[in-house]
Amino acid sequence: MINLRSTPRHRRSVTALLLVSLALAGGCKEVPGTPGASGPSGDTGIGSSGPEAPTDTAPADPSVTPSAPGTSATPSTPGKPTTPSAGTVPPTASGGWITIDAAAQAAATKAFFARKPKPVTGNPVKVPEFNVGCKTSHHNSDDPIVLPKLVGGSHNHTFWGNRSTDANSTAESLRASKATTCNSPDDQSAYWVPTMYQNGKVVDPTEVTVYYGSRLKDPSRTQPFPFGLRMITGNAKNQVDTPDKQGNHFWCAGIGGEVGRSADKTFPVCARTANIVRQITFPDCWDGRHLDSPDHKAHMANGDHTGACPKSHPVPVPSVSFVISYPLSANTDGITLASGTSFSMHADFFNAWKDEALAARVRNCLDQGVKCNSAGNF
Repeated sequence: MINLRSTPRHRRSVTALLLVSLALAGGCKEVPGTPGASGPSGDTGIGSSGPEAPTDTAPADPSVTPSAPGTSATPSTPGKPTTPSAGTVPPTASGGWITIDAAAQAAATKAFFARKPKPVTGNPVKVPEFNVGCKTSHHNSDDPIVLPKLVGGSHNHTFWGNRSTDANSTAESLRASKATTCNSPDDQSAYWVPTMYQNGKVVDPTEVTVYYGSRLKDPSRTQPFPFGLRMITGNAKNQVDTPDKQGNHFWCAGIGGEVGRSADKTFPVCARTANIVRQITFPDCWDGRHLDSPDHKAHMANGDHTGACPKSHPVPVPSVSFVISYPLSANTDGITLASGTSFSMHADFFNAWKDEALAARVRNCLDQGVKCNSAGNF
């Protein structure tokens, strides 16, 4: 395997990185370096709900440093009136908040719920879910959500899905690229996590399944993400376990399960018939107004204690979840992430699904509370 920790492309970006590093905070805003090196982050961690977002101004919290505005994707005009894609008015950026056209979004949402679901056939599992299976696409030290246009400005990432993803990616460029490493050609989205290393060598996942589901009490009002929505979950700055020892853990999947711990106690040792797995879940409630926010989280939230979306983020959207399987079992010593320890695992999602394909899966599968396959069939 190729050690991607430092490349000429990466080194050329160091000067540019120094000029902007003081203006960046939150998400994956780490200075690139050797595997295991951590970087600064203002994240609140997995599952955290951001503050209620203003329509077109940055949050009042002075500790939040806005991302660079104006670098996000502009949603294209939807080809069909059955999806909640943004309309013809480009989104506007202010202080890191990327605001969509409210009238176009409302019209698209109305059209989506006017869509008649496909009758359920057979005897599908009563779980609101569909998925795509993916393989690793490529690696680079780019992050088009947190560090748009800054080539080599991030720690190293492992990408799957859209093969074109790099620092200059936009929603339009992702949709224009037809090549994906996921098993649905309708999914042109980009997905990424920090690269895993073992003793300085890249360890790629053997497979990744991206699940789209609902964790809400009533999934029937779930609607698709707008084209170009992006979000982050996790905290790259977090290098230690949570006080309750329940946060951000790798685990063993397969016969025999976990049989011990790594020398540093941060990774499980799995039976030879099992693999190390990490599941990462994104929030499933959207504020309905923004494609992105300064910390790339505040426009999203989790359901509240009633199992419904909070008033600040009233729009149910699919709950995205990565299940990542690594080809490691008995030998788990010497493992680090590009962002640091195992507890720094975090993930990014940049939506570029074809509108009709995503709308059909959400309406037929999630809204009817049944499990579908990668093709969106029962």
